[in-house]
Amino acid sequence: MALTKKIQIDGKEVIFRASAAIPRIYRLKFGRDIFKDLMELEKSMKKNDEDKSNLDIGSLELFENIAYVMAKHGDKSVPDSPEEWLDNFSTFSIYQILPQLIELWGLNIKSEEVPKKK
Repeated sequence: MALTKKIQIDGKEVIFRASAAIPRIYRLKFGRDIFKDLMELEKSMKKNDEDKSNLDIGSLELFENIAYVMAKHGDKSVPDSPEEWLDNFSTFSIYQILPQLIELWGLNIKSEEVPKKK
Protein backbone atom coordinates (compact mmCIF):
# COMPACT_ATOMS: atom_id res chain seq x y z
CA MET A 1 0.00 0.00 0.00
CA ALA A 2 1.48 3.33 -1.06
CA LEU A 3 1.21 6.32 1.25
CA THR A 4 1.29 9.98 0.31
CA LYS A 5 2.06 13.16 2.18
CA LYS A 6 1.49 16.77 1.13
CA ILE A 7 4.28 19.14 2.17
CA GLN A 8 4.24 22.92 1.74
CA ILE A 9 7.48 24.00 0.04
CA ASP A 10 8.06 27.60 -0.92
CA GLY A 11 4.30 28.27 -0.87
CA LYS A 12 3.48 25.27 -3.07
CA GLU A 13 1.82 22.04 -2.03
CA VAL A 14 3.97 19.07 -3.11
CA ILE A 15 2.73 15.49 -2.97
CA PHE A 16 5.31 12.87 -1.98
CA ARG A 17 4.61 9.15 -2.30
CA ALA A 18 6.26 6.19 -0.59
CA SER A 19 5.68 2.75 -2.07
CA ALA A 20 7.48 -0.51 -2.70
CA ALA A 21 8.44 0.76 -6.18
CA ILE A 22 10.46 3.74 -4.91
CA PRO A 23 13.67 1.85 -3.96
CA ARG A 24 13.79 0.28 -7.42
CA ILE A 25 13.07 3.57 -9.22
CA TYR A 26 15.74 5.35 -7.14
CA ARG A 27 18.31 2.59 -7.77
CA LEU A 28 17.62 2.61 -11.54
CA LYS A 29 17.77 6.41 -11.80
CA PHE A 30 20.69 7.13 -9.43
CA GLY A 31 22.45 3.78 -8.89
CA ARG A 32 22.11 4.04 -5.11
CA ASP A 33 20.23 2.44 -2.21
CA ILE A 34 17.52 4.80 -0.94
CA PHE A 35 17.45 3.25 2.55
CA LYS A 36 21.21 3.65 3.07
CA ASP A 37 21.01 7.21 1.76
CA LEU A 38 18.07 8.09 4.05
CA MET A 39 19.90 6.66 7.09
CA GLU A 40 23.08 8.55 6.17
CA LEU A 41 21.15 11.81 5.79
CA GLU A 42 19.25 11.29 9.04
CA LYS A 43 22.56 10.74 10.89
CA SER A 44 24.09 13.85 9.32
CA MET A 45 21.09 15.97 10.25
CA LYS A 46 21.20 14.83 13.89
CA LYS A 47 24.80 16.12 14.11
CA ASN A 48 23.85 19.48 12.63
CA ASP A 49 21.16 22.08 12.86
CA GLU A 50 20.00 24.65 10.39
CA ASP A 51 22.01 27.49 11.97
CA LYS A 52 25.38 25.70 12.02
CA SER A 53 24.99 23.21 9.23
CA ASN A 54 28.01 21.66 7.63
CA LEU A 55 26.17 19.16 5.45
CA ASP A 56 28.28 18.66 2.35
CA ILE A 57 27.11 19.14 -1.21
CA GLY A 58 26.91 15.34 -1.67
CA SER A 59 24.42 15.07 1.21
CA LEU A 60 22.29 17.83 -0.26
CA GLU A 61 22.31 16.12 -3.65
CA LEU A 62 21.22 12.80 -2.07
CA PHE A 63 18.37 14.61 -0.32
CA GLU A 64 17.26 16.38 -3.51
CA ASN A 65 17.33 13.10 -5.47
CA ILE A 66 15.27 11.25 -2.84
CA ALA A 67 12.75 14.09 -2.65
CA TYR A 68 12.55 14.24 -6.44
CA VAL A 69 11.85 10.50 -6.88
CA MET A 70 9.16 10.56 -4.19
CA ALA A 71 7.56 13.69 -5.68
CA LYS A 72 7.65 12.32 -9.24
CA HIS A 73 6.03 9.11 -7.98
CA GLY A 74 3.33 11.17 -6.27
CA ASP A 75 2.63 13.51 -9.18
CA LYS A 76 3.33 12.49 -12.78
CA SER A 77 3.35 16.15 -13.87
CA VAL A 78 6.68 16.67 -12.06
CA PRO A 79 9.39 17.39 -14.68
CA ASP A 80 11.64 14.54 -15.86
CA SER A 81 14.83 15.82 -14.19
CA PRO A 82 15.59 16.82 -10.60
CA GLU A 83 17.21 20.06 -11.79
CA GLU A 84 14.15 21.12 -13.75
CA TRP A 85 11.89 20.27 -10.80
CA LEU A 86 14.06 22.13 -8.27
CA ASP A 87 13.95 25.23 -10.49
CA ASN A 88 10.31 25.58 -9.37
CA PHE A 89 11.40 26.54 -5.83
CA SER A 90 13.38 29.47 -4.47
CA THR A 91 13.96 27.59 -1.18
CA PHE A 92 14.14 23.84 -0.61
CA SER A 93 15.12 23.19 3.01
CA ILE A 94 16.52 19.81 3.95
CA TYR A 95 15.66 20.63 7.59
CA GLN A 96 11.99 21.23 6.75
CA ILE A 97 11.43 18.42 4.26
CA LEU A 98 13.69 15.47 5.11
CA PRO A 99 12.17 14.70 8.55
CA GLN A 100 8.74 14.50 6.91
CA LEU A 101 10.01 12.18 4.17
CA ILE A 102 11.65 9.93 6.78
CA GLU A 103 8.39 9.89 8.72
CA LEU A 104 6.51 8.97 5.55
CA TRP A 105 8.88 6.06 5.00
CA GLY A 106 8.46 4.99 8.61
CA LEU A 107 4.70 4.96 8.17
CA ASN A 108 5.05 3.09 4.90
CA ILE A 109 7.31 0.41 6.36
CA LYS A 110 5.01 0.02 9.37
CA SER A 111 1.91 -0.42 7.18
CA GLU A 112 3.58 -3.10 5.05
CA GLU A 113 4.76 -5.26 7.97
CA VAL A 114 3.01 -8.59 8.09
CA PRO A 115 2.28 -9.93 11.55
CA LYS A 116 3.97 -13.25 12.26
CA LYS A 117 1.76 -16.18 13.13
CA LYS A 118 2.32 -17.65 16.55
